[in-house]
Amino acid sequence: MKVTKQDEYKIALLIDADNAPAAKIEAILSELSTLGVTHVRRAYGNWAKEGLKGWTGKLHEHAIRPIQQFDLIKGKNATDIAMTVDALELLYIDQPDAFAIASSDCDFTPLVMHLRAKGAAVFGFGEKKSPQPFVNACSLFLYVENLGEEADNPTEPDAKAAGHLRASPAELKQNTALILLLRNAIKAASDEDGWARVSEVGHQVRNQSSDHFRNYGYSSWTKLFKVIDLFELQGEGSNNVAVRDKRLTKAARA
Repeated sequence: MKVTKQDEYKIALLIDADNAPAAKIEAILSELSTLGVTHVRRAYGNWAKEGLKGWTGKLHEHAIRPIQQFDLIKGKNATDIAMTVDALELLYIDQPDAFAIASSDCDFTPLVMHLRAKGAAVFGFGEKKSPQPFVNACSLFLYVENLGEEADNPTEPDAKAAGHLRASPAELKQNTALILLLRNAIKAASDEDGWARVSEVGHQVRNQSSDHFRNYGYSSWTKLFKVIDLFELQGEGSNNVAVRDKRLTKAARA
């Protein structure tokens, strides 16, 4: 399952239709297209349920194979079991390079950990309510509320009213886990002067966490670094933007 470039990923998309919004499938497929080719597309659920009607047109439009899963016991959903069985079959027979799991259900955490242990990347797509163990287990996890929205202007006054769930500069600065992650990523990718290419920083973040700039409502790491204002940027507007922790500048001046 060795992959040398992201655009070589063969991805199997498995959708828990009970816990994934149909309105976000276009955005999910768009994100996956930047990572590779989604050659397996399956959605699981009891299609007799009224709550899944929103998926009907989406399935045909995006060539997603519907997998019928009856509720064998009232109050119990067997969809996650069916998805798990199929994921394991795909892992050992078809051997995709990566799996995409669209769900907000923590029950998939053991599956994700097993897939990753066997060498497959796992891209998670779920709502903000997704339990942290499931989020952390994935190679990359994107909150669907922030997909399909343009969030390039951090000063837009009605951003949240327009549906952009963008974190404010103050919220970002108070997110100590995020700041520590970014500082560690910069340090790991930096030169002797403390500068690191933003593209390399993004690579380091992926190695350390399932987090992503889209989860905060921004369209790139560069834009996120800029609004946090704890970092300085060099070469903005070019293909070689670099970033450095501002604390290094202050230390040099002292």
